[in-house]
Amino acid sequence: MLVYLRHHLSFQILGLMFQVSESTAHNIFTYWQKLFEGELPPSLLEQIKKCQEEEIIIEQLRDYELIVDSAEQPVERPTDYQEQKIYYSGKQRRHTLKSQFIVLPKAEDIVDVVIGQPGPTSDIKICRETLSKFDSQQTFIGDKAYLGENQIRTPDKKPKNGELTENQIKENKVLSSRRIFVEHLIRVVKVFKVVQERFRLNKSRYKSVLLTVCGLVRLRISALILEVIEWEQSGE
Repeated sequence: MLVYLRHHLSFQILGLMFQVSESTAHNIFTYWQKLFEGELPPSLLEQIKKCQEEEIIIEQLRDYELIVDSAEQPVERPTDYQEQKIYYSGKQRRHTLKSQFIVLPKAEDIVDVVIGQPGPTSDIKICRETLSKFDSQQTFIGDKAYLGENQIRTPDKKPKNGELTENQIKENKVLSSRRIFVEHLIRVVKVFKVVQERFRLNKSRYKSVLLTVCGLVRLRISALILEVIEWEQSGE
């Protein structure tokens, strides 16, 4: 399962590698992928869902300026023409699915993830549909795609026939230095080539697979934090 997610090999090749049939390789992947998805929460909000401390944690998140960004991934072209129009991204010039990531400052954790929206869907529309999960006073940092949403701090836009002030340029650089952490996390997610290359499985599996990858990324982040704590306690 991990080999498929990391390297995005065909099930025929996986079968040859592990000396099983192609169908058996597919069945084994499906079994373990579903198991991992159920055991590894893909986000902080998913982890605390139905937890007694959920409201407290949502309130505590207000102490942080969360970072939001989205990423697109190519998928197989739908056979139906109307469906093709739904998923065709003019920006990417191909059919894509878009996912949104909201992370803590410095990307210490994935706070929330929205997976598998049609590629042409605007970033700000996806985000606005997400805001109800958070406190009304929660603030975010985003790029210019989120201009117009009061809860999201975005870079100052260059005025028509004008220039940004020196102070605005400095503020934009500071904002960019903070926002870049979500881009780093998205790159970590895309280490798994199943999320980077054109998705070959049935589109109905996309959300499930990406949730599993996010769970694995969160597991890795937690492991790194534990290592730091252990080193500090041991005095190394």
